[in-house]
Amino acid sequence: MSKVAKTTIGLMIVTILSKVLGFGRELALTYVYGANAIADAYITALSIPSVLFATIVSALGTTFVPLFFEINKSKGREKSLLFTNNVFNIVIIISIIMAIFGFIFAKPLVKVFAMNFDGEKLSLAVKFTRIMIFGIVFIGLSNIMTSWLQIKENFTIPGMIGFPYNILIIAGIILSSAGNVYIMAIGTVIGMVSQFLFQLPFAIKNGYKHKLYINIKDEYIKKMLILVMPVFLGVAVNQVNAIVDRSLASTLGDGAITVLNSANRLNQFVLGLFIATIAAVIYPTLSKLSSENNKEKFAKSVSQSINTVVLLIIPISVGAIVLAEPVVKLVFERGAFDSDATNMTAIALACYSIGMIGFSLREILNKVFYSLQDTKTPMLNGALAMGMNIILNIILIRFLGYAGLALATSISALICIVLLFRSLKKSIGYFGQDKILRTFVKSFIGAIVMGFVTVGSYNLFTEVLGTGFIKEAISLFGSVTIGALVYGVMVVVLKVEEVNTLIDMVKKKLNKKIKIG
Repeated sequence: MSKVAKTTIGLMIVTILSKVLGFGRELALTYVYGANAIADAYITALSIPSVLFATIVSALGTTFVPLFFEINKSKGREKSLLFTNNVFNIVIIISIIMAIFGFIFAKPLVKVFAMNFDGEKLSLAVKFTRIMIFGIVFIGLSNIMTSWLQIKENFTIPGMIGFPYNILIIAGIILSSAGNVYIMAIGTVIGMVSQFLFQLPFAIKNGYKHKLYINIKDEYIKKMLILVMPVFLGVAVNQVNAIVDRSLASTLGDGAITVLNSANRLNQFVLGLFIATIAAVIYPTLSKLSSENNKEKFAKSVSQSINTVVLLIIPISVGAIVLAEPVVKLVFERGAFDSDATNMTAIALACYSIGMIGFSLREILNKVFYSLQDTKTPMLNGALAMGMNIILNIILIRFLGYAGLALATSISALICIVLLFRSLKKSIGYFGQDKILRTFVKSFIGAIVMGFVTVGSYNLFTEVLGTGFIKEAISLFGSVTIGALVYGVMVVVLKVEEVNTLIDMVKKKLNKKIKIG
């Protein structure tokens, strides 16, 4: 097994555990507060520091990686470390300024994110925001440490930062149930701090040494600013979509934001588990190949990454659509989260799942362009998709309500990847488009067959076993297992190239072991 494959699998295992804790956080929130005004206010307030600063930091981190490799190659280790400290210290200053402004203008910020909040709900969201806004300082520093560790080929530690973060938030939510709702906001800030502190010792172990150094006139800072603005705008497009969705959802009454958030969390679980993992591992590799001008290996890496995503996500997308209700029921329906909330969340999940392949490939394709130091293309394509999302939101919310918001997000993501594929062809020419199309068609056929078998299996299990948490869990996992086996057989029968390559690798390893034995 290749080093990249081993790293990806290791990171995936860590991410699974982290995402399970993330679900624990959502379960704690919905169990204690259900789909009500308090949960809506907390979710809105939590999204504000993330959107405000995570956008900037994500843009900085994205441009930081290829520039670090460029500096390290041309000027050596000392200059690349100095550049890292320059970025680190500039981030501290920017984040403190933004936190102060966020604290002062918390009320208008909340109104932007949830235009229909008023009265006690608005007041609560404002107070939550003023507590959590200072977490942006540590969001920024954590992202820089993540980039440093990934450059040093340490992907496991950044993948583990969700452990302390989610545990502390869960503790805050549980403690807040005693009567003081602000404890969960305080717990969230402490969780944000923990993400940075958790990574710092490992960054130091991997060669990071902090130095009080700021030089805004540095040529690479200037280059970073040129590159970072399109990335910032491109990342901001996704955040604007989220703001528009939440703001429009706030007009649909109490619980709509929580329903969309719960459905999106399930969707994001898959993206975080598979796509963020693949993107985190492949991005430094692509950046290095790009700096070395190794076009053949670069194109091959792009093709393999896209095909891996297609093979993984299409069956998961189909599975999430056909099993939306039992999945939501098993995960969320307890405490204050009732059957009505389950039904609403399942509909939203199915609508989000339609665009799952779009969300996934957009993440990978954006990283491809960023590794080429082309930050404008993702920005322009993202802006077009954002405009489409807003238009579709306004149209579909009138006919489908909250489900229309989820469906609009999916459609705009699918439009975005079509535009990105077209731009990538113009940029680098051939990158295995024919192979990608074949893999997509075969995977889609296999997933459709899998979908029918999965639904049939679930209905049969339910009929035989009946209802109840344990019985429903067995029915769900049993039907998913059968569906996965059917999909596996289908992609082998359809002779998907990547699967055949994997089988050949396994056969060779087994033959070697037999010969040695």
